Amino acid sequence: MEYDKQVQNRLKRIEGQLKGVIRMVDENDDCRDVVTQLSAVRSAVDRAIGVIVSENLEQCVRDSLENGESTDQLVKDAVSLLVKSR
Repeated sequence: MEYDKQVQNRLKRIEGQLKGVIRMVDENDDCRDVVTQLSAVRSAVDRAIGVIVSENLEQCVRDSLENGESTDQLVKDAVSLLVKSR
C-alpha cells in the first residue's frame, strides 16, 4: 500500500504530540495534564489506524472487484485489524 501525504502528515502530528508529552514529563507537569495529552495522542493514533485500514480496504476491494474475486475475506480482515488495534 502506498501511503498518501495526508497519512504521513497525520503521523507527524502524532509524533509532535508525543514529543510534547515527553517534554511535559521531563518538566514534571501535572499528572492530569500529561494524561489528558496522552489521551489525545491515543485518539489521534486510533483515527490514523482507521484511515489507514479504510484506505487499504478500499484499494483491496477495488482490486478484487476488477479481478472478479470475492471481497468477503478482505472485509473480515479489515474488521479484525480494527478490533485488534483496540
